[in-house]
Amino acid sequence: MGIRLLSLLLNAKQAVKMHTASSRNRCGVPKGHIAVYVGDIETKRFVVPIAYLNHPSFSALLNRAEEEFGFKHPTGGLTIPCREDVFINLTSKLQSC
Repeated sequence: MGIRLLSLLLNAKQAVKMHTASSRNRCGVPKGHIAVYVGDIETKRFVVPIAYLNHPSFSALLNRAEEEFGFKHPTGGLTIPCREDVFINLTSKLQSC
């Protein structure tokens, strides 16, 4: 009985992973990237490489988002509270590194 329950749990986890992966692909987020919403009042969606998350400048934006929103982001996704032009400037610098 315990083995069957464990098997059902593993199958459920695999189904959730597959559903999550297919949902991400339908939203236009390629593997190795993350969608973020940027803006103070009106937000715009950007897709950035996950490698940016380790950069100190990007981490500062994430810390600011954590301070402002905690885990309750208004768009349901990761929202970064900064001006769009500032974000574009930062990501273009990170892209050239």
